[in-house]
Amino acid sequence: MRVIEPPTPPAGVKRWLVRLPIHLFRARLGWVFGTRMVLLTHTGRNSGRRRQVVLEVVNHDDIRSGEIICSSGFGKRSDWYRNILKDPAVTVQVGTRARAATATPMSADEGEEAMARYAARHPRIARGLCRATGFEVDGSDADFRAVGRELPFVRFTPRR
Repeated sequence: MRVIEPPTPPAGVKRWLVRLPIHLFRARLGWVFGTRMVLLTHTGRNSGRRRQVVLEVVNHDDIRSGEIICSSGFGKRSDWYRNILKDPAVTVQVGTRARAATATPMSADEGEEAMARYAARHPRIARGLCRATGFEVDGSDADFRAVGRELPFVRFTPRR
């Protein structure tokens, strides 16, 4: 694994395109993403306002039982990540179904395992995700594990 260039948050038209899935979820069209994307609703750490972001699901295995694992592609400086650290009470929406959840940051060891499992299931997408997050990988398990140790992963567990 080699760090190529840390990603910067999108601006202008690119930001509008990245945020387009939020509007699809709001229009009750989240089902088009299947279980690959979730709409995360969280509270702004400074404003206290409701914020939303669409994230790619890293762990598909437990999505039906409720547990969802996602990664912060912009690292620990991502707004949604910093917001959930302050207030872990969130809502996650898969398709058209939303549920209350608690966000828990995962350890580097857990992130390594999550990324390795994701890459084993979706090697091509995992390589693209690594490149988009500023890492160049050769496709080996060791490289994906190294990226998993670098990126912050979050577990969303349903609240009863």
